[in-house]
Formats: sequence, structure tokens, C-alpha cells
Amino acid sequence: MTPDPRDTQDEPVTVVVADDQSAVREGLVLLLGTLPGITVAGQAADGDAAIELVAATLPDVVLMDLNMPGGDGVTATRRITAEHPGTRVVVLTTYADDESIIGALQAGALGYLTKDATRAEIGRALRAAAAGQAVLDPGVQQRLLSAAVRAPEMSAPGAPGALGTRGGADDELTPRESEVLRLIAAGQSNREIARALFVSEATVKTHVNRIFAKTGSRDRVQATRYAYAHGYASPASS
Repeated sequence: MTPDPRDTQDEPVTVVVADDQSAVREGLVLLLGTLPGITVAGQAADGDAAIELVAATLPDVVLMDLNMPGGDGVTATRRITAEHPGTRVVVLTTYADDESIIGALQAGALGYLTKDATRAEIGRALRAAAAGQAVLDPGVQQRLLSAAVRAPEMSAPGAPGALGTRGGADDELTPRESEVLRLIAAGQSNREIARALFVSEATVKTHVNRIFAKTGSRDRVQATRYAYAHGYASPASS
């Protein structure tokens, strides 16, 4: 059963902070120190240093800036998620353009926040990532929707490399699966979905697994992108 982010508070979530600006990096370390259930395992000034630090400390999550000299955040995210699959990456950056967002998510980032995120939002994203759940800034979700609209070939059924290509009537989502997908796109956990739909978490997990299989999604981030591209969710509903 997919764990709820709130259940991870029994054990501290260990975090590495990667940002090239020392004032920002040190400020984030201080901020994270005020959040219950979160422990900073170290800090890195660029992507290369972050890769080395992750190998040495094996944190639960890396809070990753994107544009850094000496190793950018997207490359570091790709290496970390490939070499250390137990470590999740949450992007925290000033950039929310399509290229940055899609590049980071394709590299394996499980969360994406901009630097105007609140203390509570950062804490929630880190705990969610440690539990294997995605958290996207609302503005990022809107950008993903806009990108999907501008690039319909990415979601066209049967298109080479299309995200979530559906092969036929047997792969169509049921009304209940459509509702679960909408709630996934709204950032809700399995527990929250179960409460909203008055079903068990085991039932929600079954729906989620079927949604992933039918849409060709590896995780909740891809399922969210699929939901926007195929009209199951919109910024107004999330």
C-alpha cells in the first residue's frame, strides 16, 4: 500500500540541499531545521557535488536547484535517480518555464516547486517525495497543461513515444478510475483519495495500478501529465 506522507514523520526524512547560492542554500538549511521530522544530511553547491554527497549519505530526498555552475540540476537529477533509486529529487527553483519543468520531470524529479513556495509547502513536498508521491506547484501543473495543449502529438493515441498511449476500448478508464486520476492530478495521496471516495486504501491502490497500466505511466507525475493532456483534469479542478 502506498504510504501517506504523514506516516513518514515517525522516522526523520533526511535531505540534501543543492543550490549554488550560499545565502539561499544556508537559508534553506535553517528553514528545514525548523520543520519537524526533517533532518539535513548535507549541502552541495552544484550538481556534481550533490551527486557525490548523495553517494556518501544516501538521503531520502534531494532539494535541488536547476541552474548551477559545475553541474546542472537536471543532469544531477538524472544521475541520482538512476544510480540511487531510493533517493527522490524535489526541484526548488526560480524557473517555471516549460523546458525546465519537463526536463526535470523527465530526468526523474518527483516534485517541482518554485522559490516562492512556503515553508509548509516545502515540508509537504519533501515528506511526499520520501513516501514516493509527487507534489507539483499549482503553477507548474498549469504549465504542464499548456505544454500538452501546444504539443498534441505528445498525447495523440498511437504516436511514437507518446505518453500514456491507449491501445483500445479495453484500455479506456472506467468512471471510477477517471475520478481517481483527477484526484491524483490534484495532488491527493491514496489515503486522501480513499477518504474522498469512501473506499479503502487497498481499493484505491488497485485503481491507481490500473490507471498506471492503462495510461503507460510510471508514476504519479506521468499520470498527472496524462490527466492534463487527455482532459481528465484542469487547473481549475486541481
